[in-house]
Amino acid sequence: MRKPTAKTKKAGQTKSTAKTKKAANLIAKSIVLADLTKYQAGAIVSREVLRKPTGTVTAFAFDAGQALSEHTAPFDALICVLDGAAEMQISGKPHQVAAGQMIILPANKPHAVKAVTRFKMLLVMIRS
Repeated sequence: MRKPTAKTKKAGQTKSTAKTKKAANLIAKSIVLADLTKYQAGAIVSREVLRKPTGTVTAFAFDAGQALSEHTAPFDALICVLDGAAEMQISGKPHQVAAGQMIILPANKPHAVKAVTRFKMLLVMIRS
């Protein structure tokens, strides 16, 4: 009996499967973090880098002045600023962050993000 051969991508392959394959392309490679996302005028661009049951890693690129409105998350999050500068509001208190810095967003505390200049960040969400 012959061994089954590897299957090629089928027309019905889900978007989730395609994303998983893209993420797999990043494994075991040296990556320039700031190159994970590109700036787009008047927009916020995001790219999920890794998704696991215990958390996610997502890269973001914000054009100057772009913002995420105040919200809460049930998990702690770590933001690493890769480029530019931003203001993080955590429980109503402003925090200025810039390239090379990081800040922790505590679970269940309201927070917001505003790009002071064009800025890129890596968001690490910890679910456990």
